[in-house]
Amino acid sequence: MEEREIAGICKALGDENRVKIIKMLSSGELCACRILEALDITQPTLSHHMKILSDCALVAARKEGKWSYYSVNSGRFSEFKDSISEISRTKTEACRCGEKQG
Repeated sequence: MEEREIAGICKALGDENRVKIIKMLSSGELCACRILEALDITQPTLSHHMKILSDCALVAARKEGKWSYYSVNSGRFSEFKDSISEISRTKTEACRCGEKQG
């Protein structure tokens, strides 16, 4: 996963309500009305949050009649977790800027 993608996901998860939405969706697909009830936010605010989560591909959406249903894109979430794990496993050589070159 590219750094730009990782940063976008981190930014999307930087909001408490969006983290709550991801946690809710981790149990399975939900209708927007259920998310609205649980978070006590307005429909336009939910749409804003869902757009951000969809833009970074963490959440998938589908329409059924007038309702929208959302689910976690587990493949994308897995890629993100692997990328974050890779960052924490990366070993770098200590900086030697202060050493005399000889």
